[in-house]
Amino acid sequence: MVKQSLKHLLRSLASTIMLPLVLLYRVVGLVGDKDSLFAAISQLLSLLPGKTGSYLRVGFYRWVLPACADSVYIGFGALFAQRDTIIEEGVYVGPQCNIGCCWIGNNTLLGSGVHLMSGKGQHCFDDIKTPIKDQGGRFDRIVVGEDCWIGNGALVMANIGKGCVVGAGSVVSKPVPEYSIVSGNPAQVLRQRMK
Repeated sequence: MVKQSLKHLLRSLASTIMLPLVLLYRVVGLVGDKDSLFAAISQLLSLLPGKTGSYLRVGFYRWVLPACADSVYIGFGALFAQRDTIIEEGVYVGPQCNIGCCWIGNNTLLGSGVHLMSGKGQHCFDDIKTPIKDQGGRFDRIVVGEDCWIGNGALVMANIGKGCVVGAGSVVSKPVPEYSIVSGNPAQVLRQRMK
C-alpha cells in the first residue's frame, strides 16, 4: 500500500515537472511543425537514465499522446516517432525501442530494441523517376494486443492479437492471430498458446 502510494506521488510529480515542456510543445506547435517538435522532445527525453527517466518520459507522454497510462515503464533510449500512439496500463517499453503509430494493449512487454512501425506503407517506391524520399507514404496505426511479449529486436509492421509471443529478432509483416507464438523472418506461427 505504501509502495503504491509512493509510486502514485512520483508519477504525479513527474507529470508536474513536465508541464513547462508540455506548454512549450503546445505553444511552439501552434506555429511550427508539431511532428518534428514531438520527435525532438522524444529524443531529448530518451536520454534520461533509470527509473527517474521513465517517470519523466511517461509524465510528458501522458500530456501529449491520445492516451498513456501512468503505470507504463519507458526505458532508456526509447523513441516515439508518431504522436498518435496509445499505451494502456502496465505496458513495459524496453530500452532502445522505436515506437511508431500504434496501440499497445494492457500488460504488454516490449523487449530491448523492438521497432513498432506505422504499418507497411510508410514509403512509396513505385515511380522509378521520382526519388523514394519524395514519393510519400502512409502511416497506419498497428495494434499490439494485451498481454503480449515482443522479444528483443523484433520488427513489427502488422497487428498482433492478444496473448501473443513474438520471438527475438522476428519480422512481423502479416497479422498475428490471438494467442500465437511466432518467430522468424517473416514471422511464422510456431504454435498456439493454451487458452
